[in-house]
Amino acid sequence: MKIIKVATRSSPLAMWQARHVAALLEKSGMTVELLPVETTGDKKLEVTLSKIGDKGVFTLELEQMLLRGEADIAVHSAKDMPSSLPDGLQIITFTERENPQDVLLSHKAGINLDNQEITVGTASTRRVATLARYYPIVKTTAVRGNLQTRIRKMEEGACDALLLAYAGVHRMGFAGMIRQNLHTDVFTPAVGQGSLAIEAATGLNPQVIALMANALSDPVTQICVEAERAFLRAMEGGCSVPVFGYARKENGKLLLQGGIVSLDGAEEIRMKAETEWPLQGGNQHREMGKQLAESILNGGGASILSKIKQTLHS
Repeated sequence: MKIIKVATRSSPLAMWQARHVAALLEKSGMTVELLPVETTGDKKLEVTLSKIGDKGVFTLELEQMLLRGEADIAVHSAKDMPSSLPDGLQIITFTERENPQDVLLSHKAGINLDNQEITVGTASTRRVATLARYYPIVKTTAVRGNLQTRIRKMEEGACDALLLAYAGVHRMGFAGMIRQNLHTDVFTPAVGQGSLAIEAATGLNPQVIALMANALSDPVTQICVEAERAFLRAMEGGCSVPVFGYARKENGKLLLQGGIVSLDGAEEIRMKAETEWPLQGGNQHREMGKQLAESILNGGGASILSKIKQTLHS
């Protein structure tokens, strides 16, 4: 068996994720070499993500390694993956999903979003817009960087709290600083949040792909995230557009909720869809995601999306 070369971002969280994937591959008898890389999104910390651009902010350099044959797979946070991939690349699987919730993290005790005039640090337009809609008294400020950098900035006075994904907080050992768990019915997560996407070139040996997918895949997560990504693709939502989508298996059904919120939080369209589990047919979950997006766009979402894109590109 050849050595599996794994491209990854070089941040502490990305390295944790890559080591997690490496451990699963090694458990199946494979030998793994990690190849850390600093991506555009990691370098330009003084610029908001919406200013850098939608495509491949955290994935471009890793994908170039795959296309050049320098790496066999790349490990990404699934929420960082654009809805459409460059030619010659494929997602071979998704790992088992961590708790997908957003959480409020703070070094101060007693902090929460309810009835408090606090300043929250976040780099996410989805989170800013959701706060503006449901917690208008809360102020926001842009805080970027790896988790440790954001916590340091917070403790130095940049903000009172950080709004983050539980998965990264837990993986980095900072769960003790969580002050509030935010319900997915309000803070519906970004598509793919909590899971890792494993990307490879389409020309990679199919037998190697099958072995890795068998070692890494979680079938329920795969179906859920594929439904979410089909929704995102039909919504034409990039990294800086506040589109949200979350699918889960519950009580014998596949449930999918999704929507879009205007940048200022004034307008929001959110809808739900469901189908029986197990699914009937290989593309049923993707079709459900696409149909939910079409319903949202036809129900007013297209107007919100148009305004967002005009604002971001002006």
